[in-house]
Amino acid sequence: MTKLSVNVNKVATLRNARGGNNPDVLQVAMDCERFGAQGITVHPRPDERHIRYQDVRDLSPRVKTEFNIEGNPIEEYVKLVIEVKPTQVTLVPDGHDQITSNHGWDTLENRTFLTDVVGRFREAGIRTSIFVDADPRMVEGASLCGADRVELYTEPYAARYAQDRDEAIRPFIEAANEARQLKLGLNAGHDLSLENLAFYHQQIPWTDEVSIGHALICDALYLGLQETIRRYLKCLE
Repeated sequence: MTKLSVNVNKVATLRNARGGNNPDVLQVAMDCERFGAQGITVHPRPDERHIRYQDVRDLSPRVKTEFNIEGNPIEEYVKLVIEVKPTQVTLVPDGHDQITSNHGWDTLENRTFLTDVVGRFREAGIRTSIFVDADPRMVEGASLCGADRVELYTEPYAARYAQDRDEAIRPFIEAANEARQLKLGLNAGHDLSLENLAFYHQQIPWTDEVSIGHALICDALYLGLQETIRRYLKCLE
């Protein structure tokens, strides 16, 4: 079964806009689990413009499903992840000034660096995933770095879905098949939504996990959080 991990970054963005603790990120995360989500994802950035490092520490003992921490493996981030020991760490090549993630790692060019980082996390007993574009070469490179999984960056699929969904999914099937042949776990994330998730899952049903934040939180404004999670889980049946 493909697991749904809810990224609660946007909840933290709303909280930070006014200060205080409304909405309560921890409570929302607990509600997501209560409503059926099988994981919670956070993506702390150095400027803490949404999820803060302290949020990660506060969530860690409370999350009862899988806890996934995404981020650029700068030294401060690496130390936080090793301290918290989540179920999974996802390495994302974010620049300090990026609004959101917009590309995967070049796992061939950065092989030495990524191999070192992956090794540190594996020594700590943390499952490691590398965020990559839908390119079989980058998937193979992640395997060479020692990663347990790859997460396919799905924004290009989402952007082309309405125009030609069969063409949009094609490179993702190729990359997913490469991961399966290499016995790598397979995740997916970025701009997956109620519109495009079911088709993605039908075409790549061996996906282990999808991480969804922005679209899911936006849908919850209209549908309510419980109904929204129910509909996303329905897409993964």
